[in-house]
Amino acid sequence: MTINCKGKLIDLSSPKVMGILNITPDSFYDGGSHKNEDEILNHVEYMLNEGATFIDVGAYSSRPNANHVSETEELSRIITIIKLILKAFPETLISIDTFRSEVAKQCIEAGACLINDISAGLLDENMLQTIANLKVPYIMMHMRGTPQTMQQQTEYDDLIKDVLFYFSERIAAAKALGIVDIIVDPGFGFAKTLEQNFELLNKLELFKMIEKPLLAGISRKSMIYKTLDTSAQEALNGTSVLNTIALQKGASILRVHDVKEAMECIKLVESLSS
Repeated sequence: MTINCKGKLIDLSSPKVMGILNITPDSFYDGGSHKNEDEILNHVEYMLNEGATFIDVGAYSSRPNANHVSETEELSRIITIIKLILKAFPETLISIDTFRSEVAKQCIEAGACLINDISAGLLDENMLQTIANLKVPYIMMHMRGTPQTMQQQTEYDDLIKDVLFYFSERIAAAKALGIVDIIVDPGFGFAKTLEQNFELLNKLELFKMIEKPLLAGISRKSMIYKTLDTSAQEALNGTSVLNTIALQKGASILRVHDVKEAMECIKLVESLSS
């Protein structure tokens, strides 16, 4: 299971870590913590040194009820950051967390290599065609509605069946346009209740039937800190526990705030099967 990032083949049969770089002021965990270029570069260097294969840059907070950000503002935040990172660390594989096709296009042209779309193309009708034209790997996530409305859309006939059906439809649409490298993200915390998040994780191995690499984005989310009656700041231990379970159930990429701990999870889980 490989994906092609700028001509470099990344083998996902051994799980990889995607480090999160939020450049939004209002993200749920690290919003506003990277205020200047030096802080951003220090954080990127730290994540790369800890073992991150990808750096996922987001300029639009998708946490529940987050503020809406215009496309112009999203672009103005993100393009300079891509150029900054690649000037300092030219080999970095940058993933762009966006649901807007124009943002995707301009970011890839600026040197990013992968698009991570929370809406699987449903919030921008031009996204799938844009990805096909750009010939880059595409992460499609399960969500309903928008970040502003998703938590009112948690009624499912059968959660797992409904999410699997959603992916079969989105993957077919992507393949029809010639998109080759597709990764699926079941969308922990997106249009899901606390109980549904745990059901999703408990049955994660069923997503192997899609035959696409699986991304798990659980890091410091409310399914951890609300269950433990704590905060996102105190949720690292819980994150490691759930990342370990996700790996055992087939996750190929862990999207995390804490790279070193995620790499340790991978090393220990791989030692079980070696």
